[in-house]
Amino acid sequence: MLDVQRKEQLEKLLGQLQIKEKVDLQLVNQALIHPSFLYEGKGVSGMHNQRLEFLGDAVVGLVIAQHLYEKYPDKTEGELTKMRAAIVCEAALVQGARKMGLGEYLLLGRGEEQMGGASRVSNLADCFEAFIAALYLSLGLKKVRRVILTVLKTIIENAARGDFGDYKTKLQEHIQKDPKSSVQYQILREEGPDHAKKFWAAVYLNEGELARGTGKTKKEAEQNAAREALHKMGV
Repeated sequence: MLDVQRKEQLEKLLGQLQIKEKVDLQLVNQALIHPSFLYEGKGVSGMHNQRLEFLGDAVVGLVIAQHLYEKYPDKTEGELTKMRAAIVCEAALVQGARKMGLGEYLLLGRGEEQMGGASRVSNLADCFEAFIAALYLSLGLKKVRRVILTVLKTIIENAARGDFGDYKTKLQEHIQKDPKSSVQYQILREEGPDHAKKFWAAVYLNEGELARGTGKTKKEAEQNAAREALHKMGV
């Protein structure tokens, strides 16, 4: 059961998103529980957000694909594919999570919290998908579609204009203003089977680490690292 304080927090979050319908707060709470919170014995075993994240990934992908198909009938399959990839990538979902302020409500283990887990890119992207899944299970596809398209509106519009999230180029152009500076990328590690790999990348400025990112491919991980570097630099 949720205590009064947590219930009020979640109701505040839903109110900020102008969600007035009855929502399963237990599911919303689960969507905002990082596995580390349970590993330290702070919650009920098995109730973290990873299963909801799995479902939310599919829901976001479907909503964006249908929206692009209907909204842009003049776009080719190749163009639609690039647009969708730019909108559902980790960096875009992180922007959505930040816009909703999900990091403020994320429950973390003490170690993860002390390491800045509430602002960690992978945590924010995961809880965005899990939160969307919780809304989908409570409200259905039609109503969750409104939330997704509203939160990702700017990213969708950018993709329609041909901005497919080439953050590496943007970072390079920004850094090149100082001719003595250079940017390098490094793949730190990879995990998972061949059909479901996850990569971690870091971007460096003159050998000093700027930021890290994750992705389903090495390229996506590097792009997300560049995106996070730009965010930290206020670009």
